Amino acid sequence: MNDRQKKILLSTAQNAVMAAVRRQPIPSPRSDDPELQRECGCFVTLKNHGRLRGCIGQFTADKPLIETVSEMAVSSATRDSRFFTNPITSKELDQLTIEISVLSPLQRTDDPLSLRLGIDGIYIIRGSRAGCFLPQVATETGWNKEEFLSYCCSHKAMLPADAWKDPATEVIFFTVEAFEDKMTQIAMPPEHP
Repeated sequence: MNDRQKKILLSTAQNAVMAAVRRQPIPSPRSDDPELQRECGCFVTLKNHGRLRGCIGQFTADKPLIETVSEMAVSSATRDSRFFTNPITSKELDQLTIEISVLSPLQRTDDPLSLRLGIDGIYIIRGSRAGCFLPQVATETGWNKEEFLSYCCSHKAMLPADAWKDPATEVIFFTVEAFEDKMTQIAMPPEHP
């Protein structure tokens, strides 16, 4: 994605977060840009001075990326169950950083240790339990491959830590194109460069 496309998505996410937190109508994002019209999954992560304040996403989409970004931004700001007792307030909006992770197609692997730390995200599924980590988590935590896989199993999917070694467990890789900015620095780019 080029800088303008990233700015449009960041501005879309910012507008959605601001409206959701202030309990105002969510703006309907629009774009004729083919890159922003493609259907793909994404995650929106909100942080306040480096502390997680919300992260919600989906792996696939049946609508344009720009609309999915808006929906995930609203969900990240208001529907992340980890923050139900401490929701984002209007007072902290100007302290937030928004990160958007646009996902590649998912790819199942039979060799979880072929994981490329900091490049591949993981989605682990067994039965009705599932959990995921974006690639950035490996970089932020400094975990090795086994720790990355084990923590996803035990802390996200609520499976035994070594469930990733079991052939009955699906381990799926994906990559992301991630970009971020502080909410106070996001401005819509001009319509014509």
